[in-house]
Amino acid sequence: MKRVISVSLGSSKRNHKVETELFGEKFYIERIGTDGDKEKVIELIKELDGKVDAFGMGGTDLYLRCKDKRYVIRESLEIKRAAKKTPILDGTYLKDTLERRVIEYINQKNIIKLKGKEVLVTSALDRYGMAESFEKAGSIMTYGDLIFALGIPIKIKSYNTLYNVAKVIAPLVVKLPFSMLYPTGSKQNQSLESRFSKYYNEADIIAGDFLYIKRYMPQNMKGKIVITNTVTSKDVEDMKKRGVAILVTTTPELDGRSFGTNVMEAAIVAFLGKNIDKISSDELNRTLDRLNFEPRIEYLKNQRQAL
Repeated sequence: MKRVISVSLGSSKRNHKVETELFGEKFYIERIGTDGDKEKVIELIKELDGKVDAFGMGGTDLYLRCKDKRYVIRESLEIKRAAKKTPILDGTYLKDTLERRVIEYINQKNIIKLKGKEVLVTSALDRYGMAESFEKAGSIMTYGDLIFALGIPIKIKSYNTLYNVAKVIAPLVVKLPFSMLYPTGSKQNQSLESRFSKYYNEADIIAGDFLYIKRYMPQNMKGKIVITNTVTSKDVEDMKKRGVAILVTTTPELDGRSFGTNVMEAAIVAFLGKNIDKISSDELNRTLDRLNFEPRIEYLKNQRQAL
């Protein structure tokens, strides 16, 4: 049995484990949250290093990326270096393949008509594949990287503009403690009503990392579409209460929970038995084809027509 463990800076209340079958093999997959304790993350990785097939790096990213630029988050690099024997993955490569496929899938299958839709991506430097695919489909974009990561109420309206902004600010941002950029620990369980709510109100689709989405999600989300990654059953019920019409998660549901891209990327690496930087995008796509990955689509308000 392959063992994949995601060690996360996130809340322990979101912990989950499951035994499942992938590629015809049995997998044990577990997510362990440390409530924002980086030293505990490092300690767990050192303790399990060489005893599991792959680690997921949860609650943080190793890289921010835009087009040909990749920026390494200094604090996350410390976590990665704790693993000496077992490969550790943050989901970067899967975001650039799987999430592109998901946006193309819902558009081509006429599940959601993306052309002309107002789309808010909470952080495009975290979901660059998704962001580019929305633009290619003809959506009207708002990138919230300055808004949600830095609290600067400036909308970025094109990926080219984001690229130019990132060249200036990203080299500085990656030196900050990750907790300043992203909700970690107990903050992952909190939702804040704020001045940022207006950006949700202006959008038809809110997309990106769920913890960013959840952090500032207004109570009234009537008719909205949410396209995200990992959610719990409690998250789904909360979105129903707020009036979300459709939920799309880019990773499949396993035992009532969609795991993050870091977990699924770690599972692929465990199966293929090679480092992620040795896996071409073509091989990664072929592997996804073999898994027959399709997005999880839930019509929370029983609206099954294409929107």
